[in-house]
Amino acid sequence: MANEDLSTLEAAKVVDARGSACPGPLLEAKKGIGAIKVGEVLEIWSGDARTKEDIPKWSQKVGHEFLGSLTAEGGYDRIFVKRAK
Repeated sequence: MANEDLSTLEAAKVVDARGSACPGPLLEAKKGIGAIKVGEVLEIWSGDARTKEDIPKWSQKVGHEFLGSLTAEGGYDRIFVKRAK
């Protein structure tokens, strides 16, 4: 799954946390994941570099699937997590 083209992935919900510093994007992701169904994808937008480290760790800890991240044209990160439970 890691090699799937993330740029074509359809997220069920997008959380825009670009104006938020750590741990804001992670808190937004926690709220956002609760709003989607199991098997759906949450996309988190963040300008905080730590988010790319925090989200995979959090995903693994709580049992969701971290799919990867992309850098968007605006210079922020697009991070993808699939809800697993």
